[in-house]
Amino acid sequence: MMERGDTMTAVIYARYSSDNQREESIEGQLRECKAFAENNDIQIVGTYIDRAFSARTDNRPDFQKMIKDSANKKFDLIIVWKLDRFARDRYDSAHYKALLRKNGVKVVSATEKISDGSEGILMEAVLEGMAEYYSAELSEKVVRGMTENALKCKFNGGCIPLGYTIDSEHHFQINPLTAPAVLDAFKRYADGATMKELADEMNAKGLRSVFGGKISIDSIARMLHNRRYIGEFKYRDIVHPNGIPAIVPQELFDHVQERMVTNKKAPAKHKAEDEYLLTTKLICGKCDCFMVGESGTSKTSAKYRYYKCASVKNHKGCDKKTVRKDWIEDLVIKQIQKVLFDDALIENLADMVIKLQEQENTTLPLLHKQYAEIQRGIDNLLNAIQQGIITASTKQRLEDLEKQKNELSVQIIKEEMAKPTLTKEQIIFWFHRFRKLNINKLEHRRRLINSFVNAIYLHDDKMIITFNYKNGTKTITFADLEKSGLSSDLTAHALPKKAPIFRCFFPLFTLFYGVFTCFSHIDKTTAHGLFRTPIFHFCTVFCSLCATQSTQSVWYIIKKASITIQIRLHFILYSLK
Repeated sequence: MMERGDTMTAVIYARYSSDNQREESIEGQLRECKAFAENNDIQIVGTYIDRAFSARTDNRPDFQKMIKDSANKKFDLIIVWKLDRFARDRYDSAHYKALLRKNGVKVVSATEKISDGSEGILMEAVLEGMAEYYSAELSEKVVRGMTENALKCKFNGGCIPLGYTIDSEHHFQINPLTAPAVLDAFKRYADGATMKELADEMNAKGLRSVFGGKISIDSIARMLHNRRYIGEFKYRDIVHPNGIPAIVPQELFDHVQERMVTNKKAPAKHKAEDEYLLTTKLICGKCDCFMVGESGTSKTSAKYRYYKCASVKNHKGCDKKTVRKDWIEDLVIKQIQKVLFDDALIENLADMVIKLQEQENTTLPLLHKQYAEIQRGIDNLLNAIQQGIITASTKQRLEDLEKQKNELSVQIIKEEMAKPTLTKEQIIFWFHRFRKLNINKLEHRRRLINSFVNAIYLHDDKMIITFNYKNGTKTITFADLEKSGLSSDLTAHALPKKAPIFRCFFPLFTLFYGVFTCFSHIDKTTAHGLFRTPIFHFCTVFCSLCATQSTQSVWYIIKKASITIQIRLHFILYSLK
């Protein structure tokens, strides 16, 4: 995840299959990926290479290692020469890209600014979305079953706390061998022992965690917080105060909690993270480089976030202007919504996904074809038998065909389970679910952009959005946006400019001239009274207010303030005469 203008980090994934490719293919991929990274100010922190492995399978050693390493959040991007280096199987691609997204990692191509076959990305999003939907539906059914268990205070699975055992009816029972050690740990901590001392003592006694490892300080902390030890059974919103046998008295447990709060160190303050949703999708229309997230703070401590061309950032000659983050992301989201609420377009997209699905899943049609051929062979043999043509070889052949038919049936079922074929109704249903997303939620905004946007070319006078479907390119001119009142943030490139001081001279001179004129006509006692009026209190603060405003605001405040105060001073002067 790219944060606040930090340099993006990336790893390179290179691969070649065994057919007509050699080591030089890897060198070429690495060279182009490194050049791409340099042009876009991306720091390479590692490489993963699979030699003589097809992208049709995910059983690739370095590929699996890369997926596993992404969980450590040491890199933001995976750069591939072309997206087919990552995976050619659409189901594998959808699965692993979803895992990477959860780890904050994106896959980008060094040679395909607009991905070839970008419809496939939309299909991957459909597959991922349908999988999540059915997973959530299954989860609801599981929760219903576990809720029934919870109402009866039955064990719902997971780790059994130290000191307990589960009986044949799935209820908690006290373990007479380990429960005394738990109670002793609570007493020792209440008397002043540290968590490290408790862990050392329990390990010395031969006690082990539920996974068979040594008891750690974290294990002790979880144990001391666990309300099951005072007999409380809890599952989601269901709480039974005396649902299981208690090991620790309530008074002792409360005393331990008080001491833990006292000993707890203040947590480190983490800086707020700014996620730039268009990273790797927003491209400079002048130099073809990525536009990356930047942020800055004004003198008034106001935070400003915007996208800047990587070439501008590194002073490589491009003069592309920056653009406000919120403005352009909101604009892109609005364009996606227009796609989603176009019923005719949704129908066409569903047909496109169905067609692509048929093209890519070649295994299942082949299995069905083989199944039909075997069935015809069986029917022919049965016809021959009915006509009285039967020999030993006929019977053997029929048995062989029946065996092949059964094997193919199993293969077809496995393939349909691994790669389910979506119907048009299911796909349209998925698109309609997108309409219900809350565009004010970061996660929903991220999903819309990742699913529908392939690339965005930003020029000074227009923006070209390429969506993930055929002929899905839309050009938006900023002249049209200006007419509609949506372009106000486009020219607010970075931090607001302060008002030029010379523009303030005239109204300030006029203001203080009015004050001087007033005082020249009144005595000291009256003047002292004027200092107590709201007018002069206003004079003391309005200049500090001006310091926090932009150019136009400063001019407006001073001009209006000076006129108002002059009118009131002349009114006072008139009343004194």
